[in-house]
Amino acid sequence: MIPFLDLQQINARHADELNAALQRVVHSGWYVLGEETAELERAFARYCGVPHCIGVANGLEALQLILLAYGIGAGDEVIVPSHTFIATWLAVSHTGAKPVPVEPEPHHYTLDPERIERAITSRTRAIIPVHLYGHPADMDAIQAVAKRHGLRVIEDAAQAHGARLRGRAVGGLGDAAAFSFYPGKNLGALGDGGAITTHDDRLNETLRKLRNYGSSRKYQHDLMGLNSRLDEAQSAVLRVKLRHLDEDNRVRCKIAQQYCALLQGTSVELPTVHEEAESVWHLFVVRSQQRDALQAYLQQHGVGTLVHYPTACHRQLAYQHVSWPSLPLAEQYAREVISLPMSPLLRTEDVQAVAAAIRGFDRSSG
Repeated sequence: MIPFLDLQQINARHADELNAALQRVVHSGWYVLGEETAELERAFARYCGVPHCIGVANGLEALQLILLAYGIGAGDEVIVPSHTFIATWLAVSHTGAKPVPVEPEPHHYTLDPERIERAITSRTRAIIPVHLYGHPADMDAIQAVAKRHGLRVIEDAAQAHGARLRGRAVGGLGDAAAFSFYPGKNLGALGDGGAITTHDDRLNETLRKLRNYGSSRKYQHDLMGLNSRLDEAQSAVLRVKLRHLDEDNRVRCKIAQQYCALLQGTSVELPTVHEEAESVWHLFVVRSQQRDALQAYLQQHGVGTLVHYPTACHRQLAYQHVSWPSLPLAEQYAREVISLPMSPLLRTEDVQAVAAAIRGFDRSSG
């Protein structure tokens, strides 16, 4: 069986380093907002090419905190991709603002800059492009639209640790960026975690209060904040794994190249990369008009897959109370996308076996 993702084996590669890091935290006696988190924040800020990184509890709250810090709330609108994980939408909704979906670019799955302008109204306050599946959104074009209309640009970089566009790392391409460190991410913790990166000094100060009950000093609360703090154990784990991230991303890129070469001429539609982008291939997503039959066939032949995401956000029960515009691409992708195995542990023979299974499906469905 070729698993979709084997986190146990991925983490086992760094067992000695991880055990030492966790022991360091246990013996320190300091478990929240200590030196481990401060060191991770400094290291990840450098990695993203920004002056500030704020560790928080998870990726959803990273987005929500940025919106709150910018004063976005009831009566406001925020442009989001129609095709994304629902956390992007939920972050907007939890502030009281309204998510306004815009369809993706057909080939890269990221927010289409040409469609954004038509969705802007007098209530629009921000745009949240998602670097989906590890591929950077076209930030220069999106920033140009935002500048014309005086809008904030908040990157959802939850799937794109280390991705670059025109030589610049995601996390520093907008006003602020939200990252998730969920275990399955390219840079994954051993539990939940998240971070915000920004060039904005004032935003940094506000966010450090908001994540900690609105406080900068104990028992003094300047803002109505949250409890959204990245703990010391996860920070220590992430410091270890950050040192290995670039090499893991290089392996992912090699695997993606192998998939693309081996799957040419098959029935699946392959992903493409913007010529000036460096994807980190968090997921390798193909499309098939027979997606469910293909997934079942691959499972029968020892290949694990997942579907990201089988129900479009606007079709979720959580949003059934809203009347949405027609979003045909989001619905098409929900029917057709399937994620093939992708991890730094995948071997060439595994990629070959996956490709052979897909060709076998093509022959069987004739």
